[in-house]
Amino acid sequence: MKKAFLAFLILTLTIGIVFAGGAKEAKYPTKPITIICPWAAGGGTDRTARFIAEQLSKKLGVPVNVVNKTGGSGAVGHGEGAAAAPDGYTITNLTFEINVLKYLGYADLTPENFIPLIQFNEDAAAVIVSAKSPYKNVKELLDDIKAKPEGTFKFSGSTIASAWDLPRIQMLMAYGIDPQKVKYIPTQGAAPAITELLGGHVDVLTCSYPEAAGQIAAGALKALAIMADERNPNFPDVPTLKEQGINVVGGTWRGFAVPLKTPELAVNTLRKAMKEITETQEFKDFMNKAGFGIKVRVGQEFGDFMINQYKALKPVMETAGYLKK
Repeated sequence: MKKAFLAFLILTLTIGIVFAGGAKEAKYPTKPITIICPWAAGGGTDRTARFIAEQLSKKLGVPVNVVNKTGGSGAVGHGEGAAAAPDGYTITNLTFEINVLKYLGYADLTPENFIPLIQFNEDAAAVIVSAKSPYKNVKELLDDIKAKPEGTFKFSGSTIASAWDLPRIQMLMAYGIDPQKVKYIPTQGAAPAITELLGGHVDVLTCSYPEAAGQIAAGALKALAIMADERNPNFPDVPTLKEQGINVVGGTWRGFAVPLKTPELAVNTLRKAMKEITETQEFKDFMNKAGFGIKVRVGQEFGDFMINQYKALKPVMETAGYLKK
């Protein structure tokens, strides 16, 4: 009897150790991961997301797919990402617009609806026109806008109150122009906005230089300025707005996050893998060749940056008349 009980006790302990060891050795990931991109295919956000997805797949050993969920000034994609199962298998490609969705009344979403993984990019807005445009600098353009009747000029770049729209408004206001004097044609990202400019349907585009770099290099478009503190060494011939006497700085950023309550194992695994990707020469070469700015903030540092920006944007939204009462 004693021998039987002892054997049972040993068996029980052995099973317990095996299961305990299995729990400690739980694996992640074990199946494909989806990255939700809130913007159209072909734009800068989509391009960078697909590059990182490929690198992440190599690092984690599972497929990483990018799915474009556009609409609602980014509300559709960001909303689906926030509402996804918190299991580590859905990542949201966050952009600047997460900070304005609630102000606009498009979605009850703020950066606090996500667990931040990493920010990997920061880009200034550029003022871009057709290569056939007569303007040699931004002041010539703005002087003409002042002189012409309301509605003469059409701008585009992305959605209403996007990272490309708000700097446009600040630029016009800084030059003493009522933003309502020009018409803004919203699109679901920079790629379709560039098509609008190439087709002559709009006069001015505000988006990042890298997103229009191909068309600029081909001689179809030209950049009059970037809205940064200093010239970008990747395109040193493009002056800043500040150099032209207009003190406006603005642009976008890109990063990744997962839904609230995502397991710590998944969060830490993804943060570590993404940080390692941003440290590779391959990532740096890709970003530099395309002209995308590199800015890395990991974890809570990224989260704090988003929250601070979210709070600071409220008065800008009020001035623009975009704040939903």
